[in-house]
Amino acid sequence: MDMKAVQPARLVADIVAERIEGLIADGVLKSGQILPSERRLTEKLGVSRTALREGLHLLRARGIIHTEQGRGSYVAQIAKVDAEPLVHLFQSQPRTLYDLLEVRALLEGESARLAALRGTEADFIMIRRRYEAMLAAHDRTTDTATHAHLDHAFHLSVCEASHNPVLVHTLQALNDLMLGSVFACVNNLYHREPLKREIDRQHAELFQSVVGRQPEQAHRAATAHVDKVRQSLSDIEQEEQRLVRATRRLEGWA
Repeated sequence: MDMKAVQPARLVADIVAERIEGLIADGVLKSGQILPSERRLTEKLGVSRTALREGLHLLRARGIIHTEQGRGSYVAQIAKVDAEPLVHLFQSQPRTLYDLLEVRALLEGESARLAALRGTEADFIMIRRRYEAMLAAHDRTTDTATHAHLDHAFHLSVCEASHNPVLVHTLQALNDLMLGSVFACVNNLYHREPLKREIDRQHAELFQSVVGRQPEQAHRAATAHVDKVRQSLSDIEQEEQRLVRATRRLEGWA
């Protein structure tokens, strides 16, 4: 329906704002994303430029979008968490990484279960693309950062298929921290071939159970994957501590 023909200007502006807020809540427009051009938005929403600008003005007043000279309008970091203090803790107190991995297991387990229940064919196409991109990177690059970003993108695509906006935005708010935990996994585990094969197998199980609409299997696969990462990192840390102690004894340290 063309809203221009049936709604007063002020009401149309309210509807424009609500429609764009809905796209943000649903994850169609993501935090930090530049909004489409005015022409594109007026076509998609079926409104005049005047009504669109009124709607965008409302969103700016609510702090939902920001506008910068030379950049245009973009979605605000609605639930931004300052990751810097926790990143410092990860570096100085490794146990905080395990705390985050416990949170990941809880959130991603439920995300996977809901994705298997609620995911649409369009969701599954996106999950498949992210999964295949992650696998393809194994053959073309050894860059740790690339692997970490692709791994994280795959898990985020599963979360988005849960169709729970609060869950999605919670994970996006923790994005820097979650990416940090994925980087720790990739950096410490991917070069150990037996662990790498186990991670690949768990990713495959998660992918197949979600797109196969098997909610309980998806929940178990996601939880088992994060638990395995946590246990493997703990084992490596303990192994390194044993090596340090043995080396000190060898060198005659008290």
